[in-house]
Amino acid sequence: MELVYTLQGLDCPHCSAEIERAVAELEGVTHSAVNLMQQTLTVRSDSLTAEHLTPQVEAIVKHHEPDVKVIAQDAAHEQDHAQEQGHTHSEAAEQLLPWRLFVAAACFFAGLLLLHAMQQEKASAIAFFIAYLIAGYDVILNAARNILHGRIFDEHFLMTVSTVGAFCIGEYPEAAAIMLLYQVGEWFQNMAVQRSRRTISALLDIRPDTARLLENGSSREVRAEEVRPGDVIEIRAGERVPLDGKVCAGSSMLDTAALTGESVPRKAEAGDEVLSGAINLNAPLTVTVTRGFRDSTASRVIDMVENAAARKAPAEQFITKFARYYTPVVVICAVLLGLVPPLLLHAEWSAWIRRACVFLIISCPCAVVLSVPLTFFGGIGAASRRGVLVKGSNYLESLSRVTVMAFDKTGTLTEGSFRVTELLPAEGYDSARLLRLAAHGEQHTGHPIAQSVCAAYTGKYDMETGAVEEIAGCGIRAEVGGQTVLLGNARLMEQAHIAYTPCDSIGTKVYAAADGKFAGCIVISDTLRPDAKQAVEAMRQAGIKRTVMLTGDNRETAERIAAELGIDEVHAELLPGDKVAEIEKLEAALTGGDKLAFVGDGINDAPVLARADVGIAMGALGADAAIEAADVVLMTDEPMRLCDALDTARRTKQIVTQNLVFVLGVKLLLLALGALGLAGMWSAVFGDVGVTVLAVLNAMRMLRNDAEN
Repeated sequence: MELVYTLQGLDCPHCSAEIERAVAELEGVTHSAVNLMQQTLTVRSDSLTAEHLTPQVEAIVKHHEPDVKVIAQDAAHEQDHAQEQGHTHSEAAEQLLPWRLFVAAACFFAGLLLLHAMQQEKASAIAFFIAYLIAGYDVILNAARNILHGRIFDEHFLMTVSTVGAFCIGEYPEAAAIMLLYQVGEWFQNMAVQRSRRTISALLDIRPDTARLLENGSSREVRAEEVRPGDVIEIRAGERVPLDGKVCAGSSMLDTAALTGESVPRKAEAGDEVLSGAINLNAPLTVTVTRGFRDSTASRVIDMVENAAARKAPAEQFITKFARYYTPVVVICAVLLGLVPPLLLHAEWSAWIRRACVFLIISCPCAVVLSVPLTFFGGIGAASRRGVLVKGSNYLESLSRVTVMAFDKTGTLTEGSFRVTELLPAEGYDSARLLRLAAHGEQHTGHPIAQSVCAAYTGKYDMETGAVEEIAGCGIRAEVGGQTVLLGNARLMEQAHIAYTPCDSIGTKVYAAADGKFAGCIVISDTLRPDAKQAVEAMRQAGIKRTVMLTGDNRETAERIAAELGIDEVHAELLPGDKVAEIEKLEAALTGGDKLAFVGDGINDAPVLARADVGIAMGALGADAAIEAADVVLMTDEPMRLCDALDTARRTKQIVTQNLVFVLGVKLLLLALGALGLAGMWSAVFGDVGVTVLAVLNAMRMLRNDAEN
């Protein structure tokens, strides 16, 4: 059972991590994930019912964030609920915060004026205290409330203790400034989170809630959920396609940018498939629905993007654990720093308490706790806008470490649109008879090669056909016109002990035999995708050290295509199980944390997609096998999208690494300087607020790239 809760008003990264951990520790819970950007909590349990789980979840949330409202909801209606939410208490507080900061800043500058220009120390102290209370009363209240609930080690506690300590030793301007700038930093963080939420909301706003259902020659507007496969709907110019379907009347241009990232509209006419989320640009279309609302392309895209945050990257998991232990350790160190020297060495109390306060201010972990998930969130959004769906930040991080790229051939590097290029009949047959025999045998199979044989045959299907048996990795056996017909590769002929004439032509060979006698060979050729060679070269320049082709096609054809594309290594004539074995060998040879990605069509290669470090389904939007098996889904058939995916993943990882090194490096340096008395209150302000702002600004580069792409 999976339950999804909306945590209305949740904005604290530290609290979200604590809630996620506490819920995960409940007996019977197998998985817990908080999506801070979407303000949701997803919980899985094999034994607990909603009636037992919900009260426990509410208690945990209220313990950590009393003002957050917990709304239980069905996962399938998550987007609907999110759209229906009105202004919350948290939103009202956020709107009030800028005015509070303005008034607090006015009082602070008034205090400076009274202190330095008028020499009014008591009046200035009062002004600083008023500024402090206006800016930080909620921080103080939260710290007190958390202490009463047994939660001590959080940023509210750190800020309250350090600033109260500053007041106690007479550092009034510093105490007020620290609280004021801390709140400015919090406001800035909230703006970054809200911007990221607006970004993802815009990305997910691709699914209309209503459709125009055609009945008895007239249309009526109904909820899209009410429309069933087989129903006929009308899509007027300017409207989004609400459901997947096939055009039965009309011709128009469709804008698919929201789904595929392509700016060039696509033409749709009778017989063409249309995907939900596309925009009908210039003429009405009549469409027969093929998928229900919850199974539509737009719904699945929304589900994948929304749930991506639940699959956390190792860097995010590290930060969650780091914050859990880091804060108590630095608080204990600050206490020892403030007490031990005065008690044991008879040092001056005010000087060491000042050092302890500086130590506490610097130690606040907000910068890294917020910036890392924000960067991954921006990376997933940026990839989505480029037509690349990443199922989680863990896969995005793995993709950034890929050095070996393995490809399926058919439908990935080639068009997958086969055509008969040569007919080589054996003695006793002519070309027409050979093609007729093969077409009758292949007519009920869905393989692209079989379809190309049938497409080349223009005659009537007048021969009686019986059972068709597929022989894995070899071909088929069929009963045609009272004869047992074999159609497949050379391996099939050898297994059946049929004397055949090997064909030297370039392409895929289909050997035919009837009642144990060789009938001839049909040569079928595929064409390369236009950007395949460019993509392979671009991936090599992007740091891919080794490219590999894994295909079930014959070796000669595979090697010819690999040589044309510049692929390093070829493994041909592979069964599905052989491909998995080759992937395992390639992964075993990896060193130093390198990863392997496999790119396939997402249907025949599902086992390999699932086995690879990163499975990438190419052009598989609408294919259930691709969505289920792959970690990354390319929404078009363009190999260059792989380069977009690699580029986004590596830029995301680069920004995450920059933030981790910068934040932890600066904080550790300032903590050491603060303990030695070489860093004062203003250095502490930079160590907390300044570092946080810089880290968030760096993280927001991914959000900017998201908007640009």
